[in-house]
This record gives sequence, C-alpha cells and structure tokens, in this order.
Amino acid sequence: MKNASVPTLEDVAREARVSTATVSRCLNSPERVIEPTRDRVLSAVRKLGYYPNFGARALVAKRTNTYGAVIPTMDNAIFAKGIQAFQEALHEKGKTLFISSSSYREDIEEEQIRTLSARGADGLLLIGHHRNDEIYKFLEKRGVPALAAWVYDPEQPRLSIGFNNRRAMKELAKIVIARGHRKIAAISAPQATNDRARNRILGIRDAMTEEGIPPESLQLIETAYGIETGENAFRDLMAKPNKPTVVMCGNDVLAIGALQGARHMGIQVPEDVSITGFDDIELASIADPELTTVHVPHREMGKRAAQMLIDMVEGTAPANSIELMTRVCMRKSLAKPRDNDA
Repeated sequence: MKNASVPTLEDVAREARVSTATVSRCLNSPERVIEPTRDRVLSAVRKLGYYPNFGARALVAKRTNTYGAVIPTMDNAIFAKGIQAFQEALHEKGKTLFISSSSYREDIEEEQIRTLSARGADGLLLIGHHRNDEIYKFLEKRGVPALAAWVYDPEQPRLSIGFNNRRAMKELAKIVIARGHRKIAAISAPQATNDRARNRILGIRDAMTEEGIPPESLQLIETAYGIETGENAFRDLMAKPNKPTVVMCGNDVLAIGALQGARHMGIQVPEDVSITGFDDIELASIADPELTTVHVPHREMGKRAAQMLIDMVEGTAPANSIELMTRVCMRKSLAKPRDNDA
C-alpha cells in the first residue's frame, strides 16, 4: 500500500485559508499572529500531521531555532526551576531546547558544547563562567553566542545573567556571625572547577574577616553535591575535636544531607549545631527543621535568560550583564549557639 504524501506548508495554508507566509509566521513567531488566525493554523497543522522541515528552514534562515543548555547535573532540583522557565520562554518564541548534563566534569561539558554547536544550536546557555578559553574560542569561531547563568560578575568579559554568589553568601554569613557564631564550618563543592562554589566560600571568608574572625579558621570540606555526600561531610566535621557551632553548606542539597546526618547522629538542629543552605529549593521549606538559606530567583533568571540569549542570537543583546537579587530566608535551622560553644 502506498504511503500518503507528506503534508506541506502549502497544504496547511490551504486548509487554514491563509497564506504560506502566515503559516510560517505562526510557527516561527506565534506572538506576531492574532489568536483566531493562530488557532486556525495550529488546528490545520494537527489535522494534517504537518511537521516543519527544519533542515530546509535552517538552510534558508541560517538558523535552526534550536537552543542548547549544558547544566552540571540533573540529579537534584538545583537547576530545575530555572531551566523549566528557560524552556517555557523559548517555547513561547517558537524555539526548541536541547539539554545536556556534564556531571560537573569539564571534559564532558566541552564535548557537549561542541556537539550541540555542531548540531546547529543557535545559542547556548551555560552555568557559570569557569571553563577553558579554548571552548570560548571555538564558539566564537562558529558564531554561536553563549550566555552564562547562575552567576553575575561584571569583571568577566562575557555576558551573564544571575546573581553575585560571593555577596549573597556573605550576607548570610554576616547574619550567622551576628547570631554569635565563631566556630564556623562549610561544606562545598570542589572550588577548583566551580566558580559559584568558589565565590560562596569567599563570601563566608569576607564576612569572617570583617567581623574580626580569622578566615583561615573556617573548617572546610569539599565534596560532590549530593544528600549522601553532605551527610558524610557533616559527620566528618562533627567528629573533629573543635566542633563547629554552625555548618554553612554550598547549596541546599548538601544542607539536606547535613540535616540527615545530624538526625542519624542524634544531634539536635539548631540546639546543638546550626545548618544553612543556598538556593531555596522546595525541600528547604519542608525540611525538619526548615532550612535557613539564600533564595535564588530561579524562574525569573530562566525566563529572562531565554529572551537575552535570543537577543544575542539576533544581534540585539544588551551591552551589559544582568544582575538579579537574592535574599536570605530565615527559618528554624539557624539559632544562637549555646553560651559555652560560642
């Protein structure tokens, strides 16, 4: 039996009683088409089973309307809200998103960046600034704009949208110290390849310095992001002779692990030790006790990153990076230390 012919753009235009230009505009820039016409065109698309020929479109427009995002992990919710908002905003503009995860490995991230570029991604969303200069040169040579997110550093030459990790963690650390804590510990991701983690630790040390606490007294454990690794790091810290009165974690996932470790060890939070996080993922507000943390505007960042990256592809991007504000969420996991522990 002979297969039915593949529906064409002309078939959709005929079915919807519009021009082929209107069909194309509806598929590429739906916000530019009035709703009744858009509904009629999309109804015809569904009825006929039409699917755009992206290869032909790309040859004509020199764009694929596909965008890439390389995130460090899909194992937890750190990036979920931001990437969801990013995808939704791209979809509203008729763009498609491809996502890759690098497992916090530089070599995998570079491979994914090259692969997404080779497959025709018009632009890429990357997390943080830290990566080999060679990969930036590769992207520049191919003419693929890259936007850094989850970070704001005006001293960097490349555009970013996010927040000042160092200042955000410093703000939380100042509150911790104002509560009377002097024996401070931190659980962080490895700093060498993670500029967000590095700046958060610098923020803690900044606050310690300003408050007259030697920054070298910070007890620091570096580990991979994870609940189990957070628990293990917390156990190691609490096994030290000079136990901290507060453990500041580089993100909420590590902090949830630390809370779990405290529970398993019979340590009361915050009576025996305080614990803080960073990110304000959903788990933070339902943890036991509820987690004091830094709220990151994930959805706003994702939505605005999409428009910013589209503008970069189209040559209309802003000249400067965009800074978003964080705020400290005070909850039950942070309290004053016991008098004999301060």
